Amino acid sequence: MITQSGREKSGLSPDDLMICDLHGTAVDQKLKPSDETPLHSSLYKLDPGIGAVMHTHSASATVLSRASGAELTITGFEMQKAFAGTRSHEEPVNVVIFDNDQDMQALAIKFEKAWADGCIVVPGFLIRGHGLTAWGKDIASAQQHVEGFEFLFQCAWQELLAKT
Repeated sequence: MITQSGREKSGLSPDDLMICDLHGTAVDQKLKPSDETPLHSSLYKLDPGIGAVMHTHSASATVLSRASGAELTITGFEMQKAFAGTRSHEEPVNVVIFDNDQDMQALAIKFEKAWADGCIVVPGFLIRGHGLTAWGKDIASAQQHVEGFEFLFQCAWQELLAKT
């Protein structure tokens, strides 16, 4: 299931969703999937344990992605343990940042290469000036990851503001 293009994300209902195959092609050709479908499809193909992918456009994720280099490193926050494998607030969480591209298929290829190279170590990444994509084994775990990332992005943003 994927969100149809142009649907309001804050109040989705089953009527706002559609079915696509693993290549991102709509089963019902009358419906148009979200522009980010190639990224979602890549995740489902790369890891059969992924059951849900979510994409957000929060101000903190968007601004931090523009203020950072190739990745955003977050450390020192207890919420980092929201991600499997992170046992301590002292372990850095490195979130890869991809440059935005209107060609989502090209962006998906870059993401797949980063995945194959072992660069993706947390269940999410940023698209510069665009937002967060996060995933989990099901909707609940994907939502937990989104909330964890968004909290950490808000903290990192507030920390940057406090230093100026």
